[in-house]
Amino acid sequence: MSSVNEPIQTVTNQNQLPAKVLDVKGLSLHVGDKCLIDNISFDINQAEIFALVGESGSGKSLTSLAVMRLLPEAIQVSSGDVVLDRIDVFSQTESQMQTIRGKRVAMIFQEPMTSLNPVMKVGDQVAEVLRRHLGLKSKAARLSVVELFEEVGIPDADARYDWYPHQLSGGQKQRVMIAMALACEPDLLIADEPTTALDVTIQAQVLDLLKSIRDARGLSILFITHDMGVVYEMADRVAVMKQGKIIEMADKNQFFSAASQPYTQQLLSDAIPAQELKSVEDKAPLLTLNELKVHFPVKKGIFQRTVGHVKAVDGVSLSIAKGQTLALVGESGSGKSTIGQAILKLVNQTDGAVTFIDNENVINLSDLSERQMKPLRKKIQVIFQDPFSALNPRMTISEIIREGMVSLKVGEPTKVWQDQRIDELLSQVGLDIEAKYRYPHEFSGGQRQRIGIARALAVEPELIICDEPTSALDVSVRAQVLKLLDELQQKYQLSYLFITHDLSIIPSIAHQVAVMQKGKIVEQGTVAEVMHNPQHDYTKQLLASAPELIRKAISA
Repeated sequence: MSSVNEPIQTVTNQNQLPAKVLDVKGLSLHVGDKCLIDNISFDINQAEIFALVGESGSGKSLTSLAVMRLLPEAIQVSSGDVVLDRIDVFSQTESQMQTIRGKRVAMIFQEPMTSLNPVMKVGDQVAEVLRRHLGLKSKAARLSVVELFEEVGIPDADARYDWYPHQLSGGQKQRVMIAMALACEPDLLIADEPTTALDVTIQAQVLDLLKSIRDARGLSILFITHDMGVVYEMADRVAVMKQGKIIEMADKNQFFSAASQPYTQQLLSDAIPAQELKSVEDKAPLLTLNELKVHFPVKKGIFQRTVGHVKAVDGVSLSIAKGQTLALVGESGSGKSTIGQAILKLVNQTDGAVTFIDNENVINLSDLSERQMKPLRKKIQVIFQDPFSALNPRMTISEIIREGMVSLKVGEPTKVWQDQRIDELLSQVGLDIEAKYRYPHEFSGGQRQRIGIARALAVEPELIICDEPTSALDVSVRAQVLKLLDELQQKYQLSYLFITHDLSIIPSIAHQVAVMQKGKIVEQGTVAEVMHNPQHDYTKQLLASAPELIRKAISA
């Protein structure tokens, strides 16, 4: 077995400029006879931010894994080279690569919660990198970690060293991941969708942090994303991947002003949904919240006595009209999803009323038992954020859609009628009727979200709660789902409570907007009133935190 300390083989190419940190030349990857990456080439210079964009499955993340040499065993490098700061990555032994990873090249992953060990203090996780690569002892490692935490903007860094991941916010967890990646001062940082799961304000902070570190350290960044607003904010150069090939590459200004490929032009078009405002008619409310409160008890001590309450929803009043959409926006933890759960009676409200108009009958959902609520569940449905975990993996698509019809006694109780209805629903959401025989894992994220919409429509609802239904989707798939929701609303006069932190989609989907902060509604009104003439400081902060490309579109 090779020693970790054996000399690393380097490329002595006199034509390679010293400023070139990464050079990918003619890279092709195969699994069996299937080509995953097809002869791609690009390079990244010192202190450059290079954005690699494209839809899911285009090969972006596989490219990053090839650079790190972390490809699954089944995937073979059929041709090409990856040269990292004059080191030929594919000629190194695994023990040499263990030295290179973290020290020469480091990676930030999309979801910080799954990337951090939940039973290990965050400071110790970063210190482990320093001990492994730099040989620092415990005291010196702790001092270095605290300095890193301060550099990435984690407050009270010395105390946060001893915190566990669950004690940190999403933005703070991502800052820990950035500190871990920067610990050994790598030449190249690979950021794989590092802001997808973050709110606009936290996203703005993380992007500003990465740019400031780039400037301070001369760090090169390979930034993988499908968010064109982030690309506009961050990139020096941009490459577009489609089906394993790089189809276009240009500097940022040329990319956004004169993209040459139709696919790239479509990506840019989908990135900023149509900003044409919907006409708002004065309609009677379908659902009304009156001073809704949801407080969760905080228990401490051996007897678990209640010592206080978390006011997740604190006196919220809203109404949603028939056939219209109310967009509920705000940061994570503001209480948006809790409102949706309270409407569905998935959490117990503390006070206030939730009233629903059913055939001109005013029903206070707050007073209903679960048995009394069940008939109304066909009237109020939900589309969840994550299409991957929202569908039962052991059920076929037919069984998933049929389940609601059977349990809520919708339509004729015959398999023939239900099969016909399932076929109609799949066609309505743009899926082939043969999909009903397949399982969720056989579909892409966008297709699964369409299945979730079909499941919600199966019981013929009047109100659908859309809880971040597009946040996990590529821009092109997002555009398709938003168009589908709009068409269904016009056809069936559906009402939506659309929970989101993506400000760019609000003009294309919503009639009214409510802005939520710390359990309270701080501003509400029409899209034009809230987006074009915000009154509350928090609303202004949200709009100011959006990427410049989004701000320009909203204000146009």
